[in-house]
Amino acid sequence: MAKTCILIGAPIDSGQRRAGCLMGPAAYRVAGLARSLCDLGFTVIDRGDLIPCPVPPVPCSNPAIHGLSETIGWTLALTEAVDRALDDGFPIVLGGDHSLAMGSVAGAAAHAAAAGRPLFLLWLDAHSDFHTLDTTTSGNLHGIPVAYAAGRTGFDGFPPFPAHLPPERICLFGIRSVDPEEHEALLRYDISIIDMRVIDEFGICAPLRGFLDKVRAADGMLHVSLDVDFIDPAHAPAVGTTVPGGTTIREAHLVMELLHDSGLVTSLDLVELNPFLDERGRTTRLMVDLAASLMGRKVFDRPTRGFG
Repeated sequence: MAKTCILIGAPIDSGQRRAGCLMGPAAYRVAGLARSLCDLGFTVIDRGDLIPCPVPPVPCSNPAIHGLSETIGWTLALTEAVDRALDDGFPIVLGGDHSLAMGSVAGAAAHAAAAGRPLFLLWLDAHSDFHTLDTTTSGNLHGIPVAYAAGRTGFDGFPPFPAHLPPERICLFGIRSVDPEEHEALLRYDISIIDMRVIDEFGICAPLRGFLDKVRAADGMLHVSLDVDFIDPAHAPAVGTTVPGGTTIREAHLVMELLHDSGLVTSLDLVELNPFLDERGRTTRLMVDLAASLMGRKVFDRPTRGFG
């Protein structure tokens, strides 16, 4: 893992209708994300908050869509910023709603393609986010990034994705809310779907290690996109899309620890934090702690051993 962490603020609110996600980057800074990373021995470079590229109004046949031009502008800005940051270290995108992943994943894909390596995507989220501009009924563009990365049609106005991710390189982990149209579309794609039913039956470790084994065998780069609603809202209330039945704090930390142990993660999103909905900053602090776990913080550092 690169020893330089590059923080990229993405105060984006255009992908959904509940205001507040634009405060996310500032909240992460106030909660001490940079200090936590420095304490782990990383050099931290904070490149500040991006602004979206100017984009003229984009026509769309779906009347539910909102914030389209602004979201395309963010996609352009983030694609360039993440691609460039990967030249210098480990980018951490501070969101902002999940529509930012259209740019962060595109930037990682462009960098991976230039390096001659495959990019894999681990989507830690309650939702599959597999809608297109044509299929979404809410019009919320935070529900379309995975479809964009996977190469579904229906993204007129967006820049062409640099190198679409084959479905077998995508893992939806922890999902528990999928619209009927998304469900039907996902049946046509060989995406790895580790929903909460699978986690309840088999636990965290085996399904996640199975996906990580694919990344390792392909010498792949791994982009991790962590949505606050991956965690049960009883533990992480500061999100506008709460879905009961998510991971516990301990399960979420275990995911992060396994990711760190793999040594495969090359970039990270922290998304959908709405500080306005938080309770004395506890969700923000939890997300900072999870990021620190992914970057190597342990309660007790020891060689892994078997029990039995």
